Amino acid sequence: MWKRDESVKPAAPPASTPAAAPTAPAAAASSAGEPRAPQMIGRDMVNIGKSVVIKGELSGSEDLTIEGHVEGRIDLKGNVLTIGPNGKIKAEVFAKSVVVLGEVTGNVTASEKVDIRDNGSVDGDIASPRVAIAEGAHFRGSVDMQRAGQKQQQQQQQQKPAAAPQQAQPQQNAQPQQNQQQGQRVGA
Repeated sequence: MWKRDESVKPAAPPASTPAAAPTAPAAAASSAGEPRAPQMIGRDMVNIGKSVVIKGELSGSEDLTIEGHVEGRIDLKGNVLTIGPNGKIKAEVFAKSVVVLGEVTGNVTASEKVDIRDNGSVDGDIASPRVAIAEGAHFRGSVDMQRAGQKQQQQQQQQKPAAAPQQAQPQQNAQPQQNQQQGQRVGA
């Protein structure tokens, strides 16, 4: 009888061990030096489903796929934003990379790339160093394809002329004060 119980018990543990088995190979794979598998598993990605409606500000530090409706502002400056075929966005969008398969109404700013795919639609201005608009996509707005470094240089150049008159005025005011101080010393 003991042998029968032992034969029944091993049948039950194998059913529970497959649940534990995937964690052990994942740990073994990461120590084995296969960097691709852990990166794909470890990469954070969030999905917003078709039935979800968000109004307000959406921000995060993970890649995001939106299939639902979002109104307001989307801020994922260091991550990829994908608007799925069912996604409808009425928002200002800021991300590292934006892929549009659905509809976006509002300005889109990306630090790397904006990609409007087939049947994707953007009504608003795009600011990104790289822009791709597929055949069959809809776009209405303007495109600014300056690189980030060029924008910073232009902003600095615009700030320098504005700062120069402010610096010139204190120097002009400083000279009469120095003359007055020298006059007081001489006359004293």
